[in-house]
Amino acid sequence: MSVLRPRHLCILAAAVALTFTGPATAAQAATAQVSAADLREVMFVGNNWDGTADVVKSSGDFAKVGRVNVVPDKDARMAEINADPIKWIYFMAIRNGVGEGHDQLVDDMYSTPDGKSMVVSRPSFADVVSIDLATGKINWRFPVSGYRADHMAVSPDGTRVAVSASTANTVHVLDINTGKQLGSFGTGDKPHENIFSRDGKYIWNMAIGDVNTSLDAPWQDFTKGDRKITVVDTTTFKQVKVIDMRQRLDAIGLKDYSDAVRPAVFSPDESKLYFQVSFFNGFLEYDVASDKITRVKTLPKNPATSEDRTTWVNDSRHHGLSMNPSGTKLCVAGTMDDYATVVDRATLQEGPLVPASKPYWATVSGDGKSCVISESGADQITAIDFATGTKTVSVAVGDHPQRVRLAHVAANWTSPSAG
Repeated sequence: MSVLRPRHLCILAAAVALTFTGPATAAQAATAQVSAADLREVMFVGNNWDGTADVVKSSGDFAKVGRVNVVPDKDARMAEINADPIKWIYFMAIRNGVGEGHDQLVDDMYSTPDGKSMVVSRPSFADVVSIDLATGKINWRFPVSGYRADHMAVSPDGTRVAVSASTANTVHVLDINTGKQLGSFGTGDKPHENIFSRDGKYIWNMAIGDVNTSLDAPWQDFTKGDRKITVVDTTTFKQVKVIDMRQRLDAIGLKDYSDAVRPAVFSPDESKLYFQVSFFNGFLEYDVASDKITRVKTLPKNPATSEDRTTWVNDSRHHGLSMNPSGTKLCVAGTMDDYATVVDRATLQEGPLVPASKPYWATVSGDGKSCVISESGADQITAIDFATGTKTVSVAVGDHPQRVRLAHVAANWTSPSAG
């Protein structure tokens, strides 16, 4: 099962629109007319502490194209939070816990298939919003269950978006154009990453448990909660499989490793899952058919990194993983070790360690040639060549960039005046 390739969304959108058997509405007709010529492939960079998303070129020099304000309703949301003591308590807990003293204003972002809107999860506001990319105004808002929104994923056809409601142990699946809930399902504690299968039939959700406590010693791992992978059918939203990595880790003698699955990526044929876990400087390979962990890759430690696990942000050691389109190279963000590196998938040999300041995410450029990491400690993104493992360019962005996603905007798009 592979991560979505958003550069294909415009083609898929047209195909979906043409499958309607009833009379076409004006909206359907407009969607059907979207073509590659009408859209421009870009990358969205979510500046979590800014409440903005920078829009940059998807390859080449990754130059800035524009910026979107993803909290145009900030005053209204703050008034709502300040009027509700429970919401205020959770809001402050997010600020002083996972937010490291800052509000978390944008976690994840995707574009709609027609390139007209950006859909954003906003942790501190516990919601998902759709923002009109022409006007900067909100199209719709969906408050998630509980008090915090987290990672999202968009379906291969671009019509549905899944969002983790981390304090409610729930994933909501929404219509990306209307914000209407199509379904939801329960997870383990603190759902985090979501991945749609390539055929759109399944969602894999990874629950990471409590990552902001100080009970970080290996013997205290049991206090972190119920961490598991939940696989659901996207038609019925029923569980089809639950994977407890604790059992799989114990089976190969890794009893001191955390079973909190963090960023993950599937091989192109969806036979292997590569994933990071809390506190570990490296990643693991899981064979889907045999239901076993088959390889473990330990990456170098930075001598300057404290060995005090309580100082590692939200239990991360390494957080960010991507794979090139051919499936031959992995790119790893060594968050607390301040580097990123490209790893050969066949041999698991790492390339040069590219210095980076608290890299928090890794994705693939539009042309598939580069790994793009967010350097949350330096407020920039950096591209690393998959072929050579070396840095090619860095581009300044907003405060504390985290998620980076391929997306589409109108071919002649410029920043909205409200942004």
